Amino acid sequence: MKEIILAYQGEMTLKGLNRGTFEAKLNKAIRHRLADLGEFKIRQAQSTVFIQPLSDDIDMDEAFRRISKIFGIVKLSRAAVCDKDFDSICATAEAYLGQTLRGIKTFKVEAKRSDKTYPMKSPELCRELGAYLLSKHPYLRVDVHNPQLEIMVEIRDFGAYIHGPKVPGAGGLPVGTSGRALNLLSGGIDSPVAAWCMARRGLALHHIHFASPPYTSLRAKLKVVSLARLISEYTGNCVLFVVPYTKPQEYIRDNAPDVLFTVLMRRSMLRIAKRVAETTGMEALVTGESLAQVASQTLPALACTDAAQSLPVLRPCIGMDKTEIIARSREIGTFETSIEPYEDCCTIFTPPHPKTRPSLEEIEAAEAAMPGLEELEAEAAANVEKIPIHIGGEPEF
Repeated sequence: MKEIILAYQGEMTLKGLNRGTFEAKLNKAIRHRLADLGEFKIRQAQSTVFIQPLSDDIDMDEAFRRISKIFGIVKLSRAAVCDKDFDSICATAEAYLGQTLRGIKTFKVEAKRSDKTYPMKSPELCRELGAYLLSKHPYLRVDVHNPQLEIMVEIRDFGAYIHGPKVPGAGGLPVGTSGRALNLLSGGIDSPVAAWCMARRGLALHHIHFASPPYTSLRAKLKVVSLARLISEYTGNCVLFVVPYTKPQEYIRDNAPDVLFTVLMRRSMLRIAKRVAETTGMEALVTGESLAQVASQTLPALACTDAAQSLPVLRPCIGMDKTEIIARSREIGTFETSIEPYEDCCTIFTPPHPKTRPSLEEIEAAEAAMPGLEELEAEAAANVEKIPIHIGGEPEF
């Protein structure tokens, strides 16, 4: 009995003449994620990706787990493949799902007949296969409204596929179909969620982190590396740029009004991020800011921050409250790492009463009084540490 993974496209099916580009990106992502598990045959037809292992020793549980985290797939299932012959379908359904049927009381059969040349129509196929399975498991009963197991039979061009319920995939669009961006990864709860949200919309991401030793520790840096690896389960291979930010941060602390420190620091970070982004072909910056969550995230403060440089700043968490962000971080598996108690540079030197409604004029005046800041920012950008985050296969972008 041959087993295969069926991955079903979602939003991609609406892309018209550009659909081939999206499908090629999805194909590439699947190949990269599975590269170290063994050889697979991957093809696409009828809004479905067919992922077939070419050897018997491949870990299908791990393959299925990895594919479930690839953006562009809305649902997926593991299925047994057989000839489009009713007797073969019955025998395969019993062999593949019989053990599961022995542990439940109710089931139903659904059929999808994409190959219209198949002689049995869908209702007849459901009825006859259901009758066959009842003859093998007489203690069962059919429940079409709330069955314990739904058995699906798909009659397609290349064979018949029998499987249980489809499970949700990651959804969204394949990574790399919407451009490339640099995500500011702080080590907190919000920025990994922001990265996930934008990758789900098709952005390929690198990450940038600002470290300020000795105020921030090696453990804080390793925590961010761990977060980047967790996110890469969804986004694919990437690079984490670690900026040595101690000198610019100390300079701002020593030479600017403390009530403006946070906004001045955020502007400085964006300018450095822009320098790094331009050297790597990134087209935008991504941050985890949420409107009015802290003093530096009020509308006037955000307007001042954005004016520091010219790249688009994408803030997918801007309309989410903290409860929603935490729920998402738990769902994607980053929450427990995000709450590890290691300082990041965004929380050191924070004034007790930061200004919530700064004006651009006073911010620019404060920067004009710090003529050495630009040189320190250039030095920091030139000395970034590049940490590859590699989860298998060749780099994806």
